Amino acid sequence: MPEAVLSTRGLTKYFGAVVASENISLELKLGEIHAIIGPNGAGKSTLISQICGNIRPDLGSVFLKGADITKTSVRFRSRAGLARSFQISALAMEDTVLQNVVLGALGASGQPWRFFNSVMSDAHLKGTALSALESVGLTSVAHKRAFELSHGQRRQLEIAIALTLKPKAFMMDEPMAGLGAEGSSRMTRFLNGLREKAPILLVEHDMDAVFALADRISVLVYGKIIASGSVSEIRKDQRVREAYLGDYC
Repeated sequence: MPEAVLSTRGLTKYFGAVVASENISLELKLGEIHAIIGPNGAGKSTLISQICGNIRPDLGSVFLKGADITKTSVRFRSRAGLARSFQISALAMEDTVLQNVVLGALGASGQPWRFFNSVMSDAHLKGTALSALESVGLTSVAHKRAFELSHGQRRQLEIAIALTLKPKAFMMDEPMAGLGAEGSSRMTRFLNGLREKAPILLVEHDMDAVFALADRISVLVYGKIIASGSVSEIRKDQRVREAYLGDYC
């Protein structure tokens, strides 16, 4: 069995009397898409925030390639190869697609910030950015402003920026949000290929996409994982039907 690229052990988080995460242990392995599903308010985003370092767990640990990163900063985890895509884009909308990725490559490089024109003339940074854009299929729109892109293309741009980190794992929080049926279908195909670059921990409500992509699914309800398994196992699980899927299966 392949070694876990990312894992959590016993993650627990309290907000007052509310248990947002209860003893959550999971693994993400090389080449895998592991989906986290559950109703609104189940604690999915809180879990991702603990993994990425935005929220510190009260108990438990997070490991990246076997190293304990529980007490490290968001920046450290990002530089170590933990890449996150948010529900809401945080792009520089007035800048071009290429400029967005070059600036991302600068941040990933650890070099000091410089004047914008100097950054854009750096051949190494520009080459890194163009390679990332080619990987996500956005080379043809490199000189468009970010605001000119479709919603799906903005998602791909976020991933191109993440690729400049040479990620070991992707955390994706509802990448299908705001996409229509055609856009979701395109994004599903894209993510299926992206797993070859790094495994993906996927939080998603679009169950068609989840069932098409996931190697494993963990179901989170009221901060606790109630089931974890293959698509077929999750489809048949009566607890999951009652808590979330209903008659969808």
